[in-house]
Formats: sequence, C-alpha cells, structure tokens
Amino acid sequence: MSATTAAPPTPASAPAGASTTAAPPARLRTALRRIVRGREDAAAWERPALLGLLAVTALLYLWDLGASGWANSFYSAAVQAGSVNWEAFFYGSSDAANSITVDKPPASLWIMALSVRIFGLSSWSILVPEALMGVATVWLVYLTVRRNFSARTALLAGGVLAVTPVAALMFRFNNPDALLVLLLTLATYLTLRGIESGRVRWVIWAGVAIGFGFLTKQLQAFLILPVLAGVYLAAARVSWAKRFGHLLAALGAVVVAAGWWVAIVELVPASLRPYIGGSQTNSFLELTFGYNGLGRLTGNETGSVTGGAGAATGGGMWGATGILRLFENEIGGQITWLLPAALVLFVVALVLGRRLARTDARRATLLLFGGWLIVTALAFSFMAGIFHAYYTVALAPALAGVVAIGASAVWGARDRLWVRILSAVTMLGTAVWAWVLLDRATDWLPWLKVVVLIVALAASVLLLLPPRSRVLSGATIAATLVGALLAPTAYTIQTVTTGHTGSIVTAGPTVAGSMGGPGGGRGFGGAPNGGPGGFGGAPGGQGAPGGTTGGTANGLPGGGTAQGGIAQGGTAQGGAAGGMGGLLGSSTVSSELGTLLKTDASKYTWAAAAIGSNSAAGYQLATQEAVMPIGGFNGSDPSPTLAQFEQYVAQGKIHYFIAGGVGQSNGGSKASSQIASWVEANFTATTVGGVTVYDLTK
Repeated sequence: MSATTAAPPTPASAPAGASTTAAPPARLRTALRRIVRGREDAAAWERPALLGLLAVTALLYLWDLGASGWANSFYSAAVQAGSVNWEAFFYGSSDAANSITVDKPPASLWIMALSVRIFGLSSWSILVPEALMGVATVWLVYLTVRRNFSARTALLAGGVLAVTPVAALMFRFNNPDALLVLLLTLATYLTLRGIESGRVRWVIWAGVAIGFGFLTKQLQAFLILPVLAGVYLAAARVSWAKRFGHLLAALGAVVVAAGWWVAIVELVPASLRPYIGGSQTNSFLELTFGYNGLGRLTGNETGSVTGGAGAATGGGMWGATGILRLFENEIGGQITWLLPAALVLFVVALVLGRRLARTDARRATLLLFGGWLIVTALAFSFMAGIFHAYYTVALAPALAGVVAIGASAVWGARDRLWVRILSAVTMLGTAVWAWVLLDRATDWLPWLKVVVLIVALAASVLLLLPPRSRVLSGATIAATLVGALLAPTAYTIQTVTTGHTGSIVTAGPTVAGSMGGPGGGRGFGGAPNGGPGGFGGAPGGQGAPGGTTGGTANGLPGGGTAQGGIAQGGTAQGGAAGGMGGLLGSSTVSSELGTLLKTDASKYTWAAAAIGSNSAAGYQLATQEAVMPIGGFNGSDPSPTLAQFEQYVAQGKIHYFIAGGVGQSNGGSKASSQIASWVEANFTATTVGGVTVYDLTK
C-alpha cells in the first residue's frame, strides 16, 4: 500500500477548517465490516472457520442448559432477588428484602438479573448469559492470538479453550467465574494492543476490565496484574518514562472501576443497606482482605466451613497443597490434560524466540499467556484456604494460548532434529497423562484411553519424521490433534450432557476421591462413597443411602445420612454425601409447603427465615418470595443477631421459621444457633411436607 492516501472530501456542510478525519459512524461501519468480513489479508476460509468454531462453542455451552435447574441456588436466589428489587440488584442481596448480600461482589449477578428482568425467571434466563460469555471468551482468545500469528494458530487456541472440560462446566453455570475469565481475557487482549501501539488508552481500558474483575470475584482478578504490568514494561514500544506513566494510569483505572461500588457500600450507613455476607463485622473490606482475600492463601478464614488449619496441615480439608496439587484427584481432569505439554511448549517457544527484539509482539503474546498460566497455577497450588476444582477455569484461556503459540513455534522449527524429538516425547507424555486421568474414572469409557494412546503413538512417529510433503504434514497435524484433544473433548461432551447442581461441581465423570460431582460435594469427614460422617446437617438429613461420591440434583444418588448437625426437613438438592448438604445444596420444597409460604406472603417483609443461604434459596426460588438467610452462606455471619431477629418477629416482619442448622463455622458467629434455640423455646413446631415449621405470628 502507498504511504499516503487521499483524504475523503469534506462534506459541503462542514465549516471551514473542519477535520477531514472519518466521522465516528464511518469508523464504526469500518469496524463492523472487519468483524463480519475479517482481516483484509485473511484467506477465504478463515472467517467461515472462525464462525464455525464459535457456532460449535455456542452449541456446546447452550446445549440443554435447563438440565442444571437452578445450578448454584445460592446465586440463583440472589439473581431472583435482584430481578424484582433494584436495591437487591445493586448490592447483590440474597433476598429481595435485603437482609444480607452474597459473599461476593455483585457484577456477575447484575448480568444474570438483567437477563431475568427481560426474559422472566427460569434456569435458561439465568444461565444463558454465562454460555454467551464462554463464546465471547473463545472469540477473544482467537483475536488475541490472531493479531500476531496465523489463523490456524488462533483457531487452535480457541478450539483448545472450547473443549477444556472445566470451561464447559463453568460457562454453563452461574458462579462468578464465567464473567471473571471473560474480563481477564479482555484485559490480556487490551494490554497486548497497548504493547503493540504504545497508546495509553489500551492499558487504561485493561485496567477497567481488571477493576470490574474485582467487582466479580475480588482479589482473584489481581493475580494477573503483575504479569500484565511486567510484560508491558518489558515489551511496549515507548520509553521507560512513558511505560511507567501508562501503568500508573492503568492502576488509576483499576481503582476507579473497582472502587466506586466499594466506596458506596462502605459509606452508606449499615442501617441503610444489607449486611455484607461472608464478613463478621459487616464490612466489605473485611470480606476482601479476610474471608475472600488473604484467608484463601493462609487458610485463616473466620466464619468459613473449615477449621482453617490449611496453613498448618498442607491444605486441610481442601487437599494437600504443593506443586502437584492441580494434578490430583478430580482436579486433574478439569484442566491438566495439556498442562505438562503447555509448560514444555512455553519453554521451547521462548528458546526458539530468544533472539527476537524486545518489542516483538509474538513473544509478548506468549509471555502474557504464559505468565498468566504460571502465576495463577502456583497460587492455586499453594493456597491453604478454600479451594475448589472449578477454580481452575481461570487457567483455561492462558493454557489454550500457550498451547497454540508453543505448538506453532515448534511446528515452524520442525526441520531441527532436537525439536522433532522433543515434540514426539511431549506428544507421548500427553497421551500417558491422559491415560492416567481417564483411568481415574474406572467405569467410564474404558476403551478411550487405549484409542488415545494408539493415536498418540502414531502421531509421535510422524512427528519424528522431517517435513517432506503436504500429505505427511497433514497426517501429522491430524494425528497430533486427535491424540491431544480426544480425551478432554470426551470429558467436555460428558460435562455438557450432564446437569450440575450445588455449590461444588466438577466437570467430567465421577472419579475416586473426588470432592465434587454433578450435584454437589461429598461430605468432608465422611466416607468417600457417602457413608455416615461429616459435619453439618443436610436439609432433609440424607440423600440416597450408600450413594456414590458427588451427587445429582434433587437429592438423588449422592450420599449417605448426614450426622453431626441439626437435621432439617426437606431434601437437599444435590444431596451431599456424608453431610454438608445444608451448606452446599438448596432445599426441595413440597407443593404443600410452598402453598403455605406463599399464603399472605405480601403482608410480611420475609415469608420465612431459614438458617444458611442455600437452605433459604430453595424456599425463595420455589415461592419467589423473600426468605431471610440467617447467618449467610455458612450460617456463621451475625446477620441477624438474636436481638435483631426478636425485634423483626415482634414487628411482625417474618411469618415462618424453617427449622434446621449447619455445622462448624471456624470461629464465626453463633447467632444462628441462638436464634434456632429461641424459636424452639418460644413457638410451636408443626410439620408441613416433612419440614419442621414454626409460625412466628402465633
């Protein structure tokens, strides 16, 4: 192209001296044409291939969303509350009467609540935004890689992300992780744009994305900040002074984007807003730096469901910490199929590109994804507080980017013998690791690991051969892709064809020693296969005796009788094996009880009160009436205190109290047990639909 281009004529109506730069609508049309048609230098097949990738991803993530019901009822109840009350929407309250918030900031709830306001309350309207976030994340990964690599490399990155099992799980679920991952990916893309152009606006927008990531899942969004800042400092095409200045501006954007909501919450008097769930002092800052912050790293989480001994015992009930943590039990099957290969490819790609210029955008892209992957993986490996397998979805875009870019670099250097040998060994190692992961699910597709190993052996042989023809190259690529992706793709298909309900869920089939499953988590302290034990009483007291590890929705096979807590009427949805269902599963409500709770509900602020947010969520979703979750998620928050509860009852604000309790709370408030004792001593119990209920107006 010529270095100079004639400017478009100035419209006749433009004043003298008006700029000849294209008006914003013209630039918008240009951008839209590029989105529809693709890059000017793109091959004819590229845009259809991308659209095909996005269509397949949408099919995977949207397939039978209703199978998961309310998914995580804890968040679904907050979405329902936000869809009928704007104050509950703003704060992320668990109930429309604004007694207490969820134990996270509300950004992810905002999107789902808006969907419910538009389409009405249903499983689909809650979950479809999550699925669309997954499609958008795949697209962003493609765009990020495509800026400096071939279309095939970018398509591989997007495809690897789409078939990562934990991504298929969490982009079909209503936890905050879907929005968090989308925002982290967006921040990475924007940072790369800043590195390439040297323009401050890109890193400012990256800071905004991170700030809203904080409003999604608090400090976890900041894990990649050192990586984004470090790569920008190393590779941006401006002077040192400008680089530091740009990063200061980006930091300001993070503070503003995250801080406006925090400032409002902290400045509004506590009497004029809901209690901050997950805190012991009604403080969002305490929640940020304690229960959801440093406590996750140290294990010192006051009010948590664990004894908080993680730092001393190597992870406590959440598993042993250490460099191999992500490869153990059910965690490995979520994300690690290609993780060893990604680490090898990352190092090899850096070696092959060691002579590239400081500002080379290809290496910067690799460093952004690789740094994200390594820093986050290390944090997850050594955090001593609460850790769930599905957290690893935060690694998925980075893993996909590293695999695709590393594979591209290795493929381009396959004329070197050492590269071919290393490629073959990596391929074989990936297949062996897939065998190990598949073997953990002993009864699920036992033939698959044999097929994967055979294909991988063939791919390894082909990778050893020097490049000679297109036919040989095509066969090598095909065998390598099948050998590497067949197993995780099968796990992903199993995931999207299975409903997932509860607070602890995992992708893929049930494996021995797993903490979660399709319907929730097994009881900690109980037998792995659902035997008696554990702490906390599941609503209803039990699932199916002798159930398998994990569980399914509505209290079907999921575990044995919960012991050690206060039994409560009703059935735990996704009944947790060995207990803890009172925390992790919502209640299934009979028609008789639902009718009772809805009768005259408009006369009361809360139709009922129940201990623990998940228990209350089941009743709230069944009736769509406000139900007070006493004590928040763990039943350990001082919300309300006994004195406050007595005052609410005296004022006639609560109609019913639904009996039940949850287990230990690691030093949290005992207000919920005090309230239960006071109700039991002062009101008469009745049984409705198998549930013990107290009428607080009599």
